[in-house]
Amino acid sequence: MFYIIGLGLNEKGYSRESYDAIMESNLIYIDVYTVDYPYSIKKLESQFKKKKFISAKREFVESFEILNEAESKNVALLVYGSPLTATTHISLIQEAKKRKIKFKIIHGASVLDAAAETGLQIYKFGKITSMPDFETESFIQTIKENLGINAHSLILTDIGMEFKIALERLEKILHKNKIDCDNLVVCSRLGMKNSKIFYGKISGLKNKKIKNPFCFIIPGKLHFIEQEILERLN
Repeated sequence: MFYIIGLGLNEKGYSRESYDAIMESNLIYIDVYTVDYPYSIKKLESQFKKKKFISAKREFVESFEILNEAESKNVALLVYGSPLTATTHISLIQEAKKRKIKFKIIHGASVLDAAAETGLQIYKFGKITSMPDFETESFIQTIKENLGINAHSLILTDIGMEFKIALERLEKILHKNKIDCDNLVVCSRLGMKNSKIFYGKISGLKNKKIKNPFCFIIPGKLHFIEQEILERLN
C-alpha cells in the first residue's frame, strides 16, 4: 500500500487517519524539497513511537523508486500541507494506477485553505502562481490574467527565498510591467501559533520581519467587507 499524506500546516495538523496510516507503514518518507518546514521534523517524528522518517528529495520522488518499495510494503510519503499540490505527487498516483499498486490519499489543510484568514474570499482567487528563486518574470502573466478578471493572485515563493529579496524582486517586476499594486498582502507561517498577516504598500512592508514559509497575495477587486477586514490588519 502506498499512502500519500498531507500533514497540514503545523506539527499537530495531521488527522487521526494520517496517524494510523503512518503507524501502519513500514517505510516513511517525508518530502523536504517543496517547502521550508516551519517546525522541527524531529519534533514531528517524535510523536510516532519507534518510527523513523526518511528525507525524500526531489530526485528520489521523481524517480518513482518509492513505488517500487510500495509493491511489497506499506510505504508513506508525508507532504507538508496538502498532499497533491505539487505536480510530482499527482504523477506518483498516476504511476501507481498504471502499476496497479494500492494507494490511499489522505488530505490535509494547505495554504490555499488558510489564505481565507486574510479576509479575502476564496472563490474570488484566480490562478495560483509561484516565484522561483532566480531572476524570472514567468509568473507575471498569471497575475495579469487574474487582475483582468478582478481576481486575487496568490503567489507562492520558492523554498529558501529570503523575504526582503522576494519583495524587492516582486516590486521590480510589477513596476517593469506597469502593474499598479497599491497594497499587498503578506502571509507568514499560516497555521502556526506565530503566524502573521500584513497588508499595506510595498514600501511599508520592506522593514517587516517575515519568517518562512511566506507568500504574497495581490488583491483584485475588493468587496467592501474584504476591504474592511484587510484594513483592520494594520
